[in-house]
Amino acid sequence: MFIDRVKLKIKAGNGGNGLVAFRREKYVPLGGPAGGDGGKGGSIIFEVDTNKSTLLDLRYNRQVNAQSGGNGRANKMHGPDGEDIIVKVPLGTMIKDVETGGIIADLVKPEQSAVIAKGGKGGRGNWHFATGRNNAPDYAEQGEDGEVKEVQIELKLLADVGLIGFPSVGKSTLLSVVSKARPEIAEYHFTTITPNLGVVQVSDGRSFVMADLPGLIQGASEGKGLGHQFLRHIERCRVLLHVIDMGGHDGRDPVEDYKIINDELRQYEMRLTERPQVVIANKMDLESAEENLERFRKAYPDLEVFPTVTIIHEGLESVLYRVADLLEVTPEFPMVDEETQTEGILYKFKPEAPAFEVFNLGNGQWKLEGKRLDRLFRSVDFEREEEVYRFASTLKKMGVDDALKEAGAKEGDTVFINDFKFEYFD
Repeated sequence: MFIDRVKLKIKAGNGGNGLVAFRREKYVPLGGPAGGDGGKGGSIIFEVDTNKSTLLDLRYNRQVNAQSGGNGRANKMHGPDGEDIIVKVPLGTMIKDVETGGIIADLVKPEQSAVIAKGGKGGRGNWHFATGRNNAPDYAEQGEDGEVKEVQIELKLLADVGLIGFPSVGKSTLLSVVSKARPEIAEYHFTTITPNLGVVQVSDGRSFVMADLPGLIQGASEGKGLGHQFLRHIERCRVLLHVIDMGGHDGRDPVEDYKIINDELRQYEMRLTERPQVVIANKMDLESAEENLERFRKAYPDLEVFPTVTIIHEGLESVLYRVADLLEVTPEFPMVDEETQTEGILYKFKPEAPAFEVFNLGNGQWKLEGKRLDRLFRSVDFEREEEVYRFASTLKKMGVDDALKEAGAKEGDTVFINDFKFEYFD
């Protein structure tokens, strides 16, 4: 079964908590604090497996959770790190964040990998907080939570050339005669219900990968027919091979068919109409083919058209040469705008988020939000008085007190951070 789109909920492991412990050996005077750090949580990593061609495995495993790190141990011993989860995906897999719609990674190279959800950092043990004024700290950090995301996994085939056109125009037949691919071929519409790939070898030694997709119909870009499910697979193609039934089989008009297909490509995203097209006038052995070809050339006088009879290999050599020539001069089309590339992985630029934001809820109530603030909050054990004092001191250094005062907070107002509430003192 060909599955090319799956939603997953993923959760990286939480970091382990730091430990509060002291050296108490008989011959170690003034041993001091010795609580170890917590281990980091396991991350969720997506990795290309060239033996896979579908996302079928992920369809039945909609949630992936990584292992959390272990808590710190005595004598400054580090807690065990959580084990990473490696999710194997086919070449050409793109991972998107459902919440933001942004692309997290685009895996287009063999054995390429990307960390999609990062495990939480382990909390520091109490020995980290020893100072000249407090040489026996009675507190340690809690581990950070691992990242939680809902992601859309999409497989977009890596093909140089994409076959487009209405159903039953001869796309599958063309692929079968120019490559060793064996797609299903029959005398009914929508014979092809999943994409097929084939490697095409040109007589002069050049080669390229061709993809045969389910036939498009009018309204495909809006979700009609089967073709709309697979338009994403030609997003990576650099050249489109447009197959037209010039014999007018099923009463179709080749002139109108060409216009309809290009209208659908224009309405779809990813600049599909910017890719060069090679137009094949197929089924030239039918009775009305010559007449239709003459009308077609009058309607589109600037268009280069290659008459063919694919079933008997007639006229295909010049087509393959033309496609190979175009591939040599046509650049790749980027999948997203405003991106940077690191080790072949595409990331959208994201502005750096502020440490915290102040929201006025009215009636003397305020709310503080921010990723850095949230991480700090989750690292504190509020059952320990010393940790609460340390938390308050850190907030002051971050400028929280000044920001609340500037926003209009008054003594006695209530301040919320996550589910906790505090009283504001000026």
